[in-house]
Amino acid sequence: MPATGAIRNWIPIVTFAFLFGISMDYEVFILARMREEYDRTHSTNGAVITALARTGRLVTCGALILAISFLSLSTNPDIVVETIATGLAAGIVIDALIVRTLLVPAFVAIMGHLNWWMPEGFARLLRLKPAVASPDPART
Repeated sequence: MPATGAIRNWIPIVTFAFLFGISMDYEVFILARMREEYDRTHSTNGAVITALARTGRLVTCGALILAISFLSLSTNPDIVVETIATGLAAGIVIDALIVRTLLVPAFVAIMGHLNWWMPEGFARLLRLKPAVASPDPART
C-alpha cells in the first residue's frame, strides 16, 4: 500500500521550532523569577518553591489556553494544519505539565548554587557583580 503523505518531512521541524520558541518564553519567565528570589534569599530551594508558587499557575494556565487554541485549529480540514496544530497542542501540554513543573524545578534544585555561578569575565561584560565561588552550603 502506498504512503498517504499525511506527515510531510518538514512538519516535525516546523512543529519543533514553534514549540521551542513558545516554551522558551515561559521558561525564561519562571527562571527569571527564580533568579530574583535567589538574589533576595540566597536559597536555591526557596527560590524554586517561591517561583513556582507565584508564577506556576499563571504559566500553566497560559499554556493550557494556548493548547486549547491549537486543538481548535486541529479541526481544520487541511491535513497539514491539522497535523501541526495537534502536534503543537500535545507538545505544549507535555511542556507545561512535565518539563516546567517537574523536570526544570528538580534540575535547578539538584544543581543548587551552580545555577547562579557566572565567570568573572562574563559578569564584567554584563556589568554584574561576580558570584561567590563557594557560598555557604547550608543556605543552598
